[in-house]
Amino acid sequence: MPASRTPSTPTIGMWSATTRRDGRSMRVFACILAISLALPGVAEAAPRRVASLNLCTDELLLMLARPGQIASVTHLAHKKAETPLWREARRYPDNDGSLLSIVGMRPDLVLTMGGGARDRARIAERLGIETLDLPFPQSLEDVEAGIRAVARALGREDAGRNLIARIDELQRTRPEVQRDTVWLGGGGRSVGADSLAARWMALAGFRQRPLRGDRISLEQLLVAPPEILLRSDYRSGQYSGEQRWLNHPLAKGTSRSRTVVTDGRVWTCMGPLMVGEIVRLRAGAK
Repeated sequence: MPASRTPSTPTIGMWSATTRRDGRSMRVFACILAISLALPGVAEAAPRRVASLNLCTDELLLMLARPGQIASVTHLAHKKAETPLWREARRYPDNDGSLLSIVGMRPDLVLTMGGGARDRARIAERLGIETLDLPFPQSLEDVEAGIRAVARALGREDAGRNLIARIDELQRTRPEVQRDTVWLGGGGRSVGADSLAARWMALAGFRQRPLRGDRISLEQLLVAPPEILLRSDYRSGQYSGEQRWLNHPLAKGTSRSRTVVTDGRVWTCMGPLMVGEIVRLRAGAK
């Protein structure tokens, strides 16, 4: 395994930021504040209601929270093409990823990832909405840190420990044989040999081949095919240039390589949904 990295630190509590107060931000704040003041009991204590503004935190929320805790997930979580959890996600109201779209639901915790507009941070603080902003994970340690942070915020530490235990078990039982592999997406897109994707691949016994620019050409697939061609099926039914590229015979594998199809949706966030996919890939690689 590559050397472990220090996990990124999530930002928890009220978002705070020092920003200039331009006219636009104050108009947005005034609009949301007016909505909040019109809601009955907005300042009263309420059972924990959690809204997520990012697909990756949608997945964490759906996997860790009690059903009664979920106030809203993003519209992407309702789409079959984006996440395996779409059926469960459709039990809850959706939002467009903005604070304005969920403030009327009166959440007392908002989850997001990768930061966001500073205006939104200041507005959330003024409305008394607690926030948890996770960094995009760069390592398996980061994935576990994100699970731990969300589970703690939800009061669901046991559920978090169970998910982390499954990742740890995959790491303990990592296959000794690592097969030369190219992860393949539309247009020849691949992943870095030291990326989070490659670290998940290693847990299934696949060693991502280093590629210049993290891409591979049809000519490279013909001249030097990998032992395993790990093809993402993300949006496979979509009509696009990238998908047409994947329909080329060489992108489907040659007699010198074995093609394995993987659920491209779980590679978007590369969070705990990867556990089930790695187990499936291990079984198929035998």
